Amino acid sequence: MAKRFYHVYRFKITIFNIKPAIWRRLEVPENYTFWDFHVAIQDVMGWTDSHLHRFDVRDPRTHEKFEFSIPLFEEEIDFIPDWEEKIANYFTMENRSVVYEYDFGDSWFHRILLEQIHPIEEKVKYPICLGGKRACPPEDCGGIGGYYNLLQILKEPTHEEYKSMKMWVGDDYDPEYFDPATVHFDNPEERLDLLFQ
Repeated sequence: MAKRFYHVYRFKITIFNIKPAIWRRLEVPENYTFWDFHVAIQDVMGWTDSHLHRFDVRDPRTHEKFEFSIPLFEEEIDFIPDWEEKIANYFTMENRSVVYEYDFGDSWFHRILLEQIHPIEEKVKYPICLGGKRACPPEDCGGIGGYYNLLQILKEPTHEEYKSMKMWVGDDYDPEYFDPATVHFDNPEERLDLLFQ
């Protein structure tokens, strides 16, 4: 049974170093863990959650830095399980910004900015996407450099790689298109259960 909450956190999420900007605005419940938030970010951005991720977070009380993610027990990386930490313990209007990295190979860095904390609206189902611009880059396209190269090829039908790239991204891929109404949010608990199967 879902826990009751009374406030929501409004965030703007922007991928670093891409122009025109690829961004989303969403609201999530105050009782979300960073794992829950991760799933919402994946869903709202359009990523497929097929790579590792991490949050670089600063404690608003001690100013100590932490990394929240899925613990990598075989590696010497001291990640704190993100399902154990609540966003409300770290985000404040004085401590508004966090960096989220997705895919440690392509290294998609996102700036997460808390814009507002406000009471819930009774008829709204959270999380909710309020807006955004431009499609998410395709998975495994090679980071920012590969993404820009892909966009350039897709503008040139005579390019020798045009057909293969078009087939790879699909006919429906439009880098300029984003519709908030099409965003579907998965259940973060179900997604977490899949990790341990």
